[in-house]
Amino acid sequence: MTYSASAVGTPALSAIRVGVDAILDKFLDRKEEAAPGPEMAPLFTTLRRLLTSGKQLRAQLCVTGWHAGGGHKNASTARTAAAALELFQTFALIHDDVMDASDTRRGRPSAHRALSAAYTAGGGRRSRSDSHGLNAAVLLGDLALVWSDELLHEGIDPSLLARALPLVAAMRSELVYGQYLDLLSTDRLSGDVETALQVVRYKTAKYTVERPLHIGAALAGAGPDILEACSAFALPLGEAFQLRDDLLGVFGDPAETGKPVGDDLREGKATVLLALAVQRASGEQLRVLRMLVGRPDLAEEDILRVRSVVEATGARERVEEMISAQRSAAVAALERGPLHEAAAGALREIARMATERRA
Repeated sequence: MTYSASAVGTPALSAIRVGVDAILDKFLDRKEEAAPGPEMAPLFTTLRRLLTSGKQLRAQLCVTGWHAGGGHKNASTARTAAAALELFQTFALIHDDVMDASDTRRGRPSAHRALSAAYTAGGGRRSRSDSHGLNAAVLLGDLALVWSDELLHEGIDPSLLARALPLVAAMRSELVYGQYLDLLSTDRLSGDVETALQVVRYKTAKYTVERPLHIGAALAGAGPDILEACSAFALPLGEAFQLRDDLLGVFGDPAETGKPVGDDLREGKATVLLALAVQRASGEQLRVLRMLVGRPDLAEEDILRVRSVVEATGARERVEEMISAQRSAAVAALERGPLHEAAAGALREIARMATERRA
C-alpha cells in the first residue's frame, strides 16, 4: 500500500514500514549479538519472521498520529514508538496463537509450531516437541513484550515519552481485558450482539486503532482536541476492521488470509457474525449452529453447512452493511475534525485498506 502525501512532513505509508523495519533490524541485531549463544537462534529466527510478515497497521497509525499531532521534526521518535508497538503486537500474536492452539499464522507455522519443529531438528525428542514449542513460544512472547518496553525507553527522549506512557499502559490493560472477554465468551453460542461488540471494542478498536494513533499524537504534543478527533475516527474504524476479520475467518480464502478457514468456528468464537446468525436463525438453522460451532474436528463440509446458515439468515450481508457504515463514520469524523489534510488523507487510505482487505 502506498500513499503519496499532499503536504510536506507526512510520509507515504509505504515509507513508514521501511523506517520501522530498519529500527527493528538494528535492535534485534544488537540483541542477538548479546545473546548467550547459538542455541537462541530459533527465538530470533521466529521473531524476525513474524515481525516482517505483518501489515504494520499499528505502526502506520502511530506515525500518522505523530504528524496529525503536529510532529514534523525528529520523526525517529514516532518510528521508534511504532517499532515498539510492532514488538508488542508480536507478543500478543504469539500468546494468542498459543491460547487458540492455532497452527498457522500468515501462511506459515505459528510461533509454537515453528519452535517445536526447530527443537526436533536440533535433536529433541518428538514426544516432547509439542510441549517444548508451547513453552518456548510463551517465553518468546514474554521477550517481545519486555523488548517492546525497552525499545520505548531507550529510543525516546524521557520528556517526550512521559506524554505517551499513560496511553501505553492503558493500551496494554485494554488488550488483556479484551482477550479475557474473548475467553469468557468463547464456546458460548449466543445471539448477544452487544457482548460480541464489547470484545471488539477492547480487543481491536481501542488496541489496534485508537491507542496507536493516540500514542503517536501524544508524542508530538497533541492537545485534547486532536486526541478526541483521533478517537472519533479510530473507534468506528476499529470495529469495521474486526468485523472484516470475522467475515474472513468464515468466508476468506486461506491462500490469502494465511490461516485455515473455519478456525473461528472450530474454536466457537463469539463473533458479531455468529451472534447475528443466531438471532435470525430458524429452529432448524439454530440446531445446525449449535451442533457444529465449537467442534474442534469440524470438517470442510461442516464449515460449508455453517456458511450456508450464515448466508441464509442474512448475517453476512448485515455485517457488510455494518462495515460500510462504520467506515463511513470514521471518514466523516476526519471531514469535521481538526486534522490537517495530509494526515487525514493518510488515515482515509488506512480506512480503505483496513476494511477492503482480503487477508
